[in-house]
Amino acid sequence: MKALAERGYRRLAIGLVLAGLLSSGPSSASPPPTKAEVAKQKAVQLERRVVETDRIEPAPEAVRLTPEGTEAVDPQGLAPLDDAITCLARSIYWEAKGTDQREMQAVANVIMNRLGNPEFPSSLCDIVQQGSEHGHCQFSWWCDGRPDEANEPEQYAKAREVARRALNGTLPDITHGALFFHHRSISPGWMSTLVRTARTQEFNFYRQPG
Repeated sequence: MKALAERGYRRLAIGLVLAGLLSSGPSSASPPPTKAEVAKQKAVQLERRVVETDRIEPAPEAVRLTPEGTEAVDPQGLAPLDDAITCLARSIYWEAKGTDQREMQAVANVIMNRLGNPEFPSSLCDIVQQGSEHGHCQFSWWCDGRPDEANEPEQYAKAREVARRALNGTLPDITHGALFFHHRSISPGWMSTLVRTARTQEFNFYRQPG
């Protein structure tokens, strides 16, 4: 009887272990990823999708960024600029904060158009930071010597939402394929060799000829 009881207990114990209710030692299972980790992984997939196809199209629902995940990556605007969401959102913020959403949208369009163009770097962070190694930044805010943290929560939340839609491929391109832009208050020499594609209240937008 004792042997039968012991055998029955072992069977019960095995069943509980298989059910995850009893552990014979420390668990080796990894904890589930956080919202921020999931969002960063999705952003890498979305970034790669544009680079590999040279097109910006709506992504499948399963890989789209959610507002909650996007916010979790950089809720305070203080995160390092080392992931696609933060690099894009922070660039939109610094280039167009204080303007309306259309201006932010247009800035995001240019950055995403560069991502889909093989003449530019193949990651959003490299695009935003391009030229800093030579002291000639493509985006002046990146190497102006000032702090890069976002210090206006409402404006940054707007920029982050525009970045989310841009990465998801659901942000219409109101610049018509522009790769360059400048504020309308200045007239840089390089614009003379380009074709203007759009104009907003704040900026002029251009593409290469041909």
